[in-house]
Amino acid sequence: MRAFGNVLQGDHASHVSLEEALAQTGVAPLVWLHLDANDPECIAWLEHQSCLNPIVIAALVATETRPRAEAIEGGALINLRGLAENPEMIDDSLASIRIWAEKGRVISVFRHRLTAMPKVEAKMIAGRLRDPGDLIAAIAVAITEQLDPDVAGLGDALDDCEEGLDGQRLYALRRTISRVRSQSIGYRRFVSPQRDALERLSALHADWLADDDRLHLKEAADRAARMAEELEAVRERAALMHEQVMDLRAEQLDTRALLISVVALVFLPLTFVTGLLGMNVEGIPFAHEPWAFQGVLWVCVAIAVAITGYFLRAHWFR
Repeated sequence: MRAFGNVLQGDHASHVSLEEALAQTGVAPLVWLHLDANDPECIAWLEHQSCLNPIVIAALVATETRPRAEAIEGGALINLRGLAENPEMIDDSLASIRIWAEKGRVISVFRHRLTAMPKVEAKMIAGRLRDPGDLIAAIAVAITEQLDPDVAGLGDALDDCEEGLDGQRLYALRRTISRVRSQSIGYRRFVSPQRDALERLSALHADWLADDDRLHLKEAADRAARMAEELEAVRERAALMHEQVMDLRAEQLDTRALLISVVALVFLPLTFVTGLLGMNVEGIPFAHEPWAFQGVLWVCVAIAVAITGYFLRAHWFR
């Protein structure tokens, strides 16, 4: 079974198998069961041996979740979202962790490993997490700390794009802006409800939530709120910048179309002259004179210069 447990014993916790952790449930002050939802044995244990409310079990094994925090029968059902270790393997922008917390025991279920979990596990092994409230707060804080640099990186990417709005590399800029906008929308979809979930969790009436745990949860909620505001700003900036790129692209096309039109207008009378004199009929003036070719050539040059001069004076190239 792809699962493990952490059991608090004295000043330190030990990393044990699921069976050993289950044996310590109700004895140790804190038992953390971390289950892989991709393992059928873990799902079978949850459904048939965990003795949890069916509503809780259904929420823990659901394939689609959103951040939430609900009090159920003396415990709390919590869904959070964070960065995945392998983001290319998930459909959403952020991976989920589903948690059931009650006095003395925490059950967490994951489908994709989160980058924040090794830090939480290290705190647990070091004995720094003494109760379920400490563990939940540590998970929430670690998730927000891991996500914060990614959100800031989206804003930095837009700053770089703004510096590159000089009419060059528009195709590459458009791809970068589209990626940043899509990622910000995906993050905001989960960060905003996660802020609400953390606020509800900090206000939850549970004896395993100490005052310092509530402070940590409120800090994580405040950080999530700031990230949600930053993501909204990134989304709006990306939309505005996309319009600027499209305007620059349209301006480039207009400039090139104008240049082509001017060139065509310059050569149009020259084409008429050469076509007229190139007819294979009798009566063309000076057809047999030795200077006739050079004369026609200089006439064409004069016409081209005169037309170009007119366009310059009319400011067609501005």
